[in-house]
Amino acid sequence: MLASGNHSSYPVSFILLGIPGLENSQFWIAFPLCAMYVVAIIGNTTVLHIIRIDHTLHEPMYLFLAMLAITDLVLSSSTQPKMLAILWFHAHETEYHACLIQVFFIHAFSSVESGVLMAMALDRYVAICFPLRHSSVLTPAVVGKLGAAVMMRALLLVSPFCIMVSRMPFCPNQIIPQPYCEHMAVLKLVCADTRVNRAYGLFVAFSVVGFDMIVISVSYVMILRTVLGLPSGQAQLKAFGTCASHICVILALYIPALFTFLTHRFGHHVSRAVHIMFANLYLLVPPMLNPIIYGVRTKQIRNRVIQGCCGKDP
Repeated sequence: MLASGNHSSYPVSFILLGIPGLENSQFWIAFPLCAMYVVAIIGNTTVLHIIRIDHTLHEPMYLFLAMLAITDLVLSSSTQPKMLAILWFHAHETEYHACLIQVFFIHAFSSVESGVLMAMALDRYVAICFPLRHSSVLTPAVVGKLGAAVMMRALLLVSPFCIMVSRMPFCPNQIIPQPYCEHMAVLKLVCADTRVNRAYGLFVAFSVVGFDMIVISVSYVMILRTVLGLPSGQAQLKAFGTCASHICVILALYIPALFTFLTHRFGHHVSRAVHIMFANLYLLVPPMLNPIIYGVRTKQIRNRVIQGCCGKDP
């Protein structure tokens, strides 16, 4: 059933199939996905709580980490509750506007996550290459402005996705063969020329990831030059150690994202089930791993967690 708008006809709702090809296993697949989601919620909430209550952690690195935790909470919560409802309770129907909102949140906060990782790379660059100027360069006001710029970039680049799609006519087919709404999946249901939409989607993907990766790469090249110039091996190891968590988080985000993007565009021989599972992991693995990586490798956060579990005062 189609509803009429000012510019086009749009469906009242879409049908999200879940994981085609694994219908008999979907109920059981939901359990590890739910466990990963719970870990992501608890881990990121814990990180936010520790940074909030410990004023010694109100430094650029931890403020960026707090931004990353908020982004992970939004990104995972924009997909997982509905996905679990589909896999466990067969709640396949999703309202049209709810679908577009999900498209916006997935793509906007994926962009924000990439931008926060870029900002964290800049923080590591200043901290290692200009340690005496770190606190004066990256003040809380500058950190806030960087966070606002990353968020504004996502809003300006991703909003046209939803605006353009909402003005286009849809075909009678209202089935999305995956457990959540994203730009390309919704675009395939449009009964019109979508070349402009597809080109804009590629532009956004390459401009966001390309710019962020260039900044991250240049930052780490400069960090590497500075670290290799340090006189003692112990100082070099300490400097590399401060970057290890950030590098692990970057790999956890970009490797699944790259695989998902390439299989979606060019992997015509990759089974739909494999593609959907990797897409799910792209949206769930980074939010789950980020607090674990920083919790294990960051002494201040690790000690706070241990003190909380043991009931000791800091």
